[in-house]
Amino acid sequence: MSPVDGGRMESYMQIKLPYSTTGMLLHLDDDMDVEVLTSSVENMPKSDKTEDEIVLEAMENPIGSPKLSELSRGKQKVVIICSDHTRPVPSRHIIPFMLREIREGNPDAQITLLIATGFHRATTKEELIGKFGEEIVANETIVIHDSQDMGAMVNMGTLPSGAPLLINKVAAEADLLVSEGFIETHFFAGFSGGRKSVLPGVSSRVTVLGNHCSAFIDSPYSRTGILENNPIHKDMIAASKMAGQRYIVNVIIDADKKVVYAVAGDAVKAHEVGCRFLSDYCQVMPERAADIAIATNGGYPLDQNMYQSVKGMTAAEAAAKEDGIIIMVSDCGDGHGGEGFYEALKNCSSPAELMEEILKVPQDETKPDQWEYQIQCRILMRHKVIYVLCEQYREMAREMGFQVAADVNEALEMAIQEKGRNAHIAVIPDGVSVMVKKSEK
Repeated sequence: MSPVDGGRMESYMQIKLPYSTTGMLLHLDDDMDVEVLTSSVENMPKSDKTEDEIVLEAMENPIGSPKLSELSRGKQKVVIICSDHTRPVPSRHIIPFMLREIREGNPDAQITLLIATGFHRATTKEELIGKFGEEIVANETIVIHDSQDMGAMVNMGTLPSGAPLLINKVAAEADLLVSEGFIETHFFAGFSGGRKSVLPGVSSRVTVLGNHCSAFIDSPYSRTGILENNPIHKDMIAASKMAGQRYIVNVIIDADKKVVYAVAGDAVKAHEVGCRFLSDYCQVMPERAADIAIATNGGYPLDQNMYQSVKGMTAAEAAAKEDGIIIMVSDCGDGHGGEGFYEALKNCSSPAELMEEILKVPQDETKPDQWEYQIQCRILMRHKVIYVLCEQYREMAREMGFQVAADVNEALEMAIQEKGRNAHIAVIPDGVSVMVKKSEK
């Protein structure tokens, strides 16, 4: 056992956990049975190339595809699907090079940047400038997707799941559809990036809700880092192909949001290469299943609400025994983060009863937020969860079925009282950056 971002004290070690913008210190006695589960992303081989050079090298060597300049020849309407304000994609290091290469192939191409908001609010002009810089915002055609605007959608057919694929008409009418993005682990789609630019990125609410239906979320394959047999991923791949997504530039970023790796090329093949690369660095295998699992949601801005914090909690779920106690350390200064999420958990008589109701919901009647409270229910059915969150929303958390604590050390003492001083403790300092493989022990 070794100290992390702290150091060995006289009788205990301390670990600084990401929490809001300040962090929170966890104190552990030396005689405690503790393992710390972290990704190895920071141990990736350090390149002497700049972020721009990493992206350009990937674009010079596309995977399973001609170069973007070749693809753009003869194509008049070219659409680049771009990430929105909720994703830390370093677009300044990607979009200028994609624009340049498209125009090398066809100087007369009519290029549109289509902002993939998915289910999120519209991106503001200030946020666009922050992503792309003033020059691109001033000089390029930019359209912001609105999943609620059914008049702006085109029906591309039926997905394998039976749901209709309704996508933004700007994407549907493109002669060449390409995208930028980044790859990270995702708690039910397996990984972000690639095909997610289309679904949910520029799809209608009907299509997104169909993809996030209860049967798909319930699949044991709809988990962090799993693509094979994942029904959500399968529908997303189908959407990508039906929409004609031909080419991607996807990056992997470090804790400082700097590009450390990039792939370019075929929307499926290049994405798979990027996912395999990331898996080697973010996958962790616990020594054994934990009696107590402590996780965070990576601190600010990811721990602003309980809705988003379900993601980090799934890492603790994977690390814990069936009846293990989970301690979730997440500030949640914005509260629950979703009215449907809050009401469902507050008003149910038990997580098991709510889960029974969710699983009866037909695909075409999926409710907004349903997938999030379904995953939260799954966790609460098997684990007691002690939430460490800001004082303002502790009573709200109790209403939703959680125990609460003022800080992580109080929460740990509560858990030890139940599990004993010899409990095996897993600490996951950043629950959104790791892919925890379930221990067989």
